[in-house]
Amino acid sequence: MNDAAVKLWARRLAWAAGLMDFTTGLGLVVLPALTLRLMLVPVPGGEGLVYVRFLGVFVGAVGLSYLWALARGTAALRAVFGFTIPFRVGAGAFCAVAVGLGALAPAWLTVTLADFGLVALQAGLLRREWGRRHEL
Repeated sequence: MNDAAVKLWARRLAWAAGLMDFTTGLGLVVLPALTLRLMLVPVPGGEGLVYVRFLGVFVGAVGLSYLWALARGTAALRAVFGFTIPFRVGAGAFCAVAVGLGALAPAWLTVTLADFGLVALQAGLLRREWGRRHEL
């Protein structure tokens, strides 16, 4: 893949990840029950929705970081790709373990798949970028 193609895929990935997380986070804050139903996961009762809203702030902020990086340029995009990997590994692993232990419904595995998929794509782009010494 040439430099222009890597830059194009990096920008597309940032748009997709940014919009996915920002809109999900916003939905979890503003309309948490509806957002969870759209995700096909059980909606907690009462106080649980407060914690879902709190979680939504973080999900939205991660999404916003991708969109911010797109506006800031190559160095910022590279930093966001690297910086978000541990958070995505943590969130994906937590959901997988929680589903395995019966604490979360199996539908939460979509979070694991999305996060681990983004980790693989981001790491792949960063590896190409570092290995060939070109800008994203």
